Formats: sequence, structure tokens, C-alpha cells
Amino acid sequence: MPNRLQHQTSPYLLQHADNPVDWWPWGQEALDEARRQDKPILLSIGYSACHWCHVMAHESFEDEAIAARMNQLFINIKVDREERPDLDQIYQSAHQMLARRNGGWPLTIFLTPDGVPFFSGTYFPRESRHRLPGFPEVLTRIDEAFRTQRAAIVEQSHGVVAALARHDGGVRAHSADFSPAPLDALRDTLFSTFDRENGGFGGAPKFPHPVDLEFLLRHHAARGDDAARDMVLTTLRHMAEGGIFDHLGGGFARYSVDERWNIPHFEKMLYDNGPLLALYADAWQMTGEPLFARVAEQTAEWVLREMCLEGGGFASSLDADSEGEEGRYYIWDRAEVRALLDEARFSIVARHYGLARRPNFEGEHWHLHVAEPLERIAEDLGIGEAEARALLDEARKTLFDRRALRVPPARDDKLLVSWNALMIKGLARGARVFGRSDWLAAAFAAVDAICDTLWVDGRLLATARAGKAHLNAYLDDHALLISALIELMQTRFRPGDLAFAEDLADALLDDFEDRGRGGFFFTRHDHEALIHRPRSAHDGAMPSGNGVAAQVLGRLGHLTGETRYLDAAERTLQAFVTALHQSPAGHASLALALAERLQPPAVLILRGPEEKAVLWAKQLASLYLPSVIGLVLPEGIQGLPPVLDKPASGEVNAWLCSGVECLRPYATWTALEEELMRIGKPAGEV
Repeated sequence: MPNRLQHQTSPYLLQHADNPVDWWPWGQEALDEARRQDKPILLSIGYSACHWCHVMAHESFEDEAIAARMNQLFINIKVDREERPDLDQIYQSAHQMLARRNGGWPLTIFLTPDGVPFFSGTYFPRESRHRLPGFPEVLTRIDEAFRTQRAAIVEQSHGVVAALARHDGGVRAHSADFSPAPLDALRDTLFSTFDRENGGFGGAPKFPHPVDLEFLLRHHAARGDDAARDMVLTTLRHMAEGGIFDHLGGGFARYSVDERWNIPHFEKMLYDNGPLLALYADAWQMTGEPLFARVAEQTAEWVLREMCLEGGGFASSLDADSEGEEGRYYIWDRAEVRALLDEARFSIVARHYGLARRPNFEGEHWHLHVAEPLERIAEDLGIGEAEARALLDEARKTLFDRRALRVPPARDDKLLVSWNALMIKGLARGARVFGRSDWLAAAFAAVDAICDTLWVDGRLLATARAGKAHLNAYLDDHALLISALIELMQTRFRPGDLAFAEDLADALLDDFEDRGRGGFFFTRHDHEALIHRPRSAHDGAMPSGNGVAAQVLGRLGHLTGETRYLDAAERTLQAFVTALHQSPAGHASLALALAERLQPPAVLILRGPEEKAVLWAKQLASLYLPSVIGLVLPEGIQGLPPVLDKPASGEVNAWLCSGVECLRPYATWTALEEELMRIGKPAGEV
């Protein structure tokens, strides 16, 4: 019989609805039942695309005997970490304190009936192996400890709660303490861990860390730091040529298990691909390298082909597994490829994608990555590179069509506001840089879907699926959506997007701000009471909500002239800049906010007949100017803030503003471009 998860909307929870485990969803009813029966809670946190979550489910949660033991000894609660990032943050932090090592998914954590953790782990196998105890053994030990060592567990739980409370603290700084020093320290920290051979930072497993790359690109633009730029471009090139990128269907997997980016953990997450799309657009804008344009285009094509939801918005992820095996959908054997392609195309594919070398995946299989440059292959074959590229593209299409006949990975089709916001921003940036109206249309459709279904009575909800929107939105949802709206306005201005951004910013100030210390809590003031209320500026797989909030409130303040936004951004930096000084790594989003506080962005306003203003906008889009917020405001728009409401003359005019002061209007693109080049030069250059 299905358990209590059968009525949930989360695809991850529904995956477990037929388990023999008597799963509860997180909620007051489950917590009350634990207290009533005086049983410990077994909390299992995961997500639908997670390979090791599937493994543990197949090994243990589908096993009748293990499930019976779980049901006898525990109140068992399943949580989708994507729907409940508040719970995931709390209990991942607790796991690091208890286990003294990093967490991950599945997170397996045992709680007192009051919800306080006392033992934790991640994946446990069914039988003991690789120095991991078997899951049945863990269940027995935890039951015995709970019955015989209750006093010690209660005492330890008090210490965990106290440690969590200290975890998000910090010394509040004065604005006079703001300086470029932590920006330089972060750049030097990244440089010290940079993999000069393969790109990226550190060794295996290797993650993209888009916010670190964005910081380095903007640091280069502000300081003329060529080494910072080269770290980014090297990383993007190696990622584009490695197996972390899907060379047939586009899009990036979550991370690489090796330092060369060749073998990924195959799940594709929306939150990685939005920022990476924006970065590849920036890299092309800066260099004109065709590789960066191809990767941006193929990533956007993947999103529009496979991730769009009916009614607007984007699905969350694609699974790592297919037919019960990780990567099965993506890997090849050489005989299959050879049978699909003629000699000319196979000779290029085999060398370019590594099929001419030894298998690189489990058994006798290959996962495609760039093993040999196309230009060298073309030279050896005595053909032009353009001809070789055409043959390769034809072969890619043939292989893609054949792959499409396989059983595809499952798609998690819930809409998450924060993840959608990252993709909206990436598509908006890419649409502006590459002139792609279809990308922009998809971004607008996503914003409109969020506004129509998840903005309810002036309150933002976090997620929707199957016609049901629910759960309080979090700090990240608000901050990242404001960031996406500001990006959209720079691509095509709609007055409603500015109004929506201001509504979201007001909600941040009213419902999330820590009025005593500055900065923002992760959850609303009226959120359910948990054992801890996170408040952090540390970046994870996604940029920190506090770092992004400080950025976007500053930018929104400059766009609207509203000092309350600027003041809140200032208080957020005061709250967390000490942490940035003490530990620059992991605070890149906050560093970006500090950089814009030290050197505020300029606001560029183009007014005039739309058809003429668009020509100026296209020329503006060819320039990498991260310190300029450019808006095209056609004549006739009503209700603009005074700082944006410049007079219309029937011709295009441009105003460059800093704060409330604007330079004289520019009536020719040549004069404007000269000024933009001047303000876009790194500090210290003439």
C-alpha cells in the first residue's frame, strides 16, 4: 500500500510513496507523533536526480525486512532538499558538527523527538563495506543508544543547538571598514587553488563554482587583472571540451568525478546551467571565441528543448540514472557509433571524442569528451576546418537522434523559483549578447508564470507542480528573482518587471531582515519554528542569498533612487564583511556586492523611438561592461521613477548617471561609446 507520501507533489517524495517504509512528510503531525510515541526520528533528505539516493532506496528502503525495522524503531520522515532548503541547511550544518566531515545526499540523520540531531551520516550500504557500517546495523545501534544513553544524547543535543546558533554569528563592521582588501584576498585564494593544467579549483571531484568565475571576470574588468581573466577562460574552455558538457544534447552535469572534467556525475541541474550560460555569453562577449558561443547556444537549446514546462517556467533537473544505471543514457560503445556513421564522419568523431582511445567509462564504454582538437584532425585528413566542423555537426545529430530512442533519465518537473531565476538571468543575458528573441521569450514566460502562480496576495511561494503552488519562499527565491528581473530589464524593459522587483525587495525588508544585526534570515519571520534559523552569507552550489541581496538591493536602489534599498544593502555588508575578511573563499557573491559598494555601477538610460533605440542597444550588447546597468526606455512609458524618467525628444539620447547625478545626454553612439570605454577601463588606466 502507498504510504503517506502518495499525496505529495515532489517527484522525489513520490518516488518513495510505494516503499514499505511508513514514511511521513515533514510536518507538525510527524513531529507530534514522535513525541507521543517517544521515538527517535529517522530523517532522510535527498532529491530526485541523486544517484546515491536511488542506490540507498533500492538497497534499504525497498527491502521489506529493513523497512519493518525502521517502522518499529523510528518515526521516518522523507524530505526533498530542493523544496525544503531550510531543513537541508540546518541538518547539513549539524551533520558537519556531529560527523566532522562534509555532508551530501542522501543525508541520513537521527533526531530526538524534539527534532534535534544526535547521529548522522550520508549513504549507508545494506551490508558493511568500504569502512561504512551496514544500514541495519546502524538502526540497531541507534535504537540501543537512544534507550540506554538518553541523558547523554539530550546533553549533546543542547550543545548542537548552541553551536548552530553561533554558526551564523559574526562581528558587525562599520562602513568605514569597507576596503578592497578582501577582494584581493579572494582573488589570491582562488589563484592559489587554481588547476593550471585543467582549469577549475582544487582536485577531484571538481565543481564549476560559477559565482567564483563571475567574480574573477569582474575583478579583471575592474582591475585589469589578466590572471583573473585567464583563470576563467581556461576553466570554461576545459569544461566545454570535457565530458561534464553534453556534446550531443547541450547542458552541463553537476560535477566531474575527475580533475580533467571528463567523467561527470550525470545529473543535470537547472541551477548550474543558468549561471554557466551567462558566463559563456560573457566570455564570448569578451573574446569572440566561437567555442564559447557554441556552448552557450547548445546549453540554451537544451533548456528550451527539454526543460520548459507547460505554461512557462523550467523543470528542476534530469536524473543521473536511466534504467537503474548511472550514465546509461549518455555512454556509448564504439561498435554502435561505427554502425551509425560513414567512414568520413566516424573518422572525425572517433578521434575528436576519444573513441579512438581506450574506454573511459565502466566496462567497455566511452563517454564523449574532446580528446583531440578538430583543427588537427582536419589538417591530418587534408580538409578545411569548416568542412570538418560540418561533418562533425552532422554526426552529432545522427548520434543525438539515436540516443533519443533510449529510455531517457527522469525529469523532476517541479518549478523552483530560485532555480528558475538563475536560468531566467542566464537566458536574458544570452538573449542580449547573441540577439536571441526565442531565449528572451522563454525567460519572460518563466517570469510571468512565477508572477501568475507563485505571487499570491503579495506573498511569494517557493515551488509549484501539477497545478499546486505551496511553501513559503525563501531568501534565495526573492534575491535571485530580483537579480533576474534586473537582467531582464536590461534586455527588454517592461514596467511591470520593475514594479515586481520593488515588491520583492519590500518583502525582503519586511519579512526577512535581521533588524538587530543586519542582513537577512533564510526564512520569513512567520516561518515555522525550527531548531535553528539560518542566516549566512556563505556560497554553496548556488550563490548566497545574503550576497545576492546585497548586490540587487544596491542596484535597485541606483535604478529607482530608493534609499531604503541602498541602506539595507549597506547593513547586509556591515553584517557579513568581517566573515569575508576572515574567510574570503566561499564568499564570492558577497565580494561582488562589496565591489559595487566601493565602486557603484553607472546607470545608462537610452530614450527615443524604439526602432532607433534598439540599434544603440545592439551595439551596447557587444561590449562587456559589468559596471554599467543599461536600460532602453522607449518613448511613451509611464510611471517611471524620477531617476529614469528622462525627457523624450523624438531622437535617441543617452544619459549616464551615477547616483542622482547624470552627465549631459549623448546624441550620437560614437560619443557614448567613447565615454563607456573610459568608465569601463580598469582602475589606474588612462
